[in-house]
Amino acid sequence: MTAVKGGPRKGGPPSLRPAREWREWVTLVVRIALAAILGTAGYAKFSEAEGLQKVAVSSYRILPQSVVGPVALGLPVLEMALAALILIGFATRTMAICVGVLFIVFIAGIISVWARGLTIDCGCFGGGGQVAKGQTHYLREIFRDLGFLVLAAWLMVFPRGKLALDRWLGL
Repeated sequence: MTAVKGGPRKGGPPSLRPAREWREWVTLVVRIALAAILGTAGYAKFSEAEGLQKVAVSSYRILPQSVVGPVALGLPVLEMALAALILIGFATRTMAICVGVLFIVFIAGIISVWARGLTIDCGCFGGGGQVAKGQTHYLREIFRDLGFLVLAAWLMVFPRGKLALDRWLGL
């Protein structure tokens, strides 16, 4: 058996390289999309008056009033921080798990208000609070968030992507 000059090829067998390359580009696109979604949602909430975000959070009638304020202030910051970390590809799998948990919580909240017959705007991209009957879009919001959850799941399974800080740090 003769040794190949220079050792084993980087990137695995030649037959797997195109699929790996394709996945890494898809992962980059998914990171950009998820960062845009989270960044937009976070910024929309962050740029609103503090009172409006408190109304949106309290309209779910899930949390005690004592934590409504901190959640209303912290959620946009969390969303924007996750957006930045996902965008640069830092600890991608861990951040994707955090984002996935966040979307599961959002979906559970929407299901909860729907099941209890409340009529609110979810406040996912700003706004929120009570709305008239017939102006709710719970099913559409649940499916939208399930789609976002699929993006997070992709990053959980395929965290390695192009232009990611993870690559440069060897994570």
